[in-house]
Amino acid sequence: MRADRSGVVVVGAGIAGVACAGELVRAGVPVQIRERGRVAGGRMASKRFDGRPADLGAAYLTVSDPDFAEVVRGWQAAGLAREWTDTFVAYDGGGRREVRGPMRWAAPRGLRSLVEQLARHLPVVVDRLVLGVEPGPVVDGQGCAAVVLAMPGPQAALLLDPALTAATEAAGRQRWSPALAAVLRFPRRRWTDFRGAFVNDHPLLRLVCDDGDRRGDAAPVLVAHTTPEFAAGHLAQPTGAAHAVEAAVRDLLALPDRADQVHVHRWTYAQPVDGTSAGFHLDDDGIGLAGDAFGEPRVQTAWRSGRDLGRALARRLT
Repeated sequence: MRADRSGVVVVGAGIAGVACAGELVRAGVPVQIRERGRVAGGRMASKRFDGRPADLGAAYLTVSDPDFAEVVRGWQAAGLAREWTDTFVAYDGGGRREVRGPMRWAAPRGLRSLVEQLARHLPVVVDRLVLGVEPGPVVDGQGCAAVVLAMPGPQAALLLDPALTAATEAAGRQRWSPALAAVLRFPRRRWTDFRGAFVNDHPLLRLVCDDGDRRGDAAPVLVAHTTPEFAAGHLAQPTGAAHAVEAAVRDLLALPDRADQVHVHRWTYAQPVDGTSAGFHLDDDGIGLAGDAFGEPRVQTAWRSGRDLGRALARRLT
């Protein structure tokens, strides 16, 4: 598929890239989405184990923006999203306590299904690795009207020609922390009732979610997210961390059974650190950047960043 000089190439089919492309299509602007992975979703990732999905990236989503709330209601009406819980537990030096917060939404088919629903009528090409973006703008030797890099800044910086100064600097200002996500499948549910747990001041664990409760099928599956410090030492060989993560989860929840299976996924760029409030980046070179680094690290932030960038590009190009 060749780029269209009047169109936009969106690199990355996470929720920011899909939201951006959706706005462009609605405005009549030709668009292509190029995704290096096999499926859309980005960090709203889920993987199937014996046919059952488990979320490996974002643990849930919250809603405060009225426009995003409308999108979520659409997912809910389609049976793709459901209200999960407003109550987690927290483990810290003082023991175990309940903490209340905003309503957290989950997806019975995995959070990736939400991105796929938004992308269902969009021109997404998967398994398409983009090698470089040059002035023009030009993507892998093909000209276009604009390029959107909907990905973490460090990844975007690897694609950008240094001559694209504004975008290179904007991408370079982003700081990200790593994490490991481990799916632990147990023979039976033997833990005290909880939905999700924030784990504070722990050398290894940061968050543990009851995936059977989150999914609504009561499967004996937990998903644990590690601290950045622990993850940083295991990025080269994440599978080697499986035993330590499982031992930490069993110790935290006082579980008598070992997990039947532990799958560890590496996120080199899991979460932005000290994000900006700019909303998105768009420069005179026709290069846009979008994602949750432009606000609080939330699914809603990524969606709104992509949506707003898509609208700004549509105004410029039409």
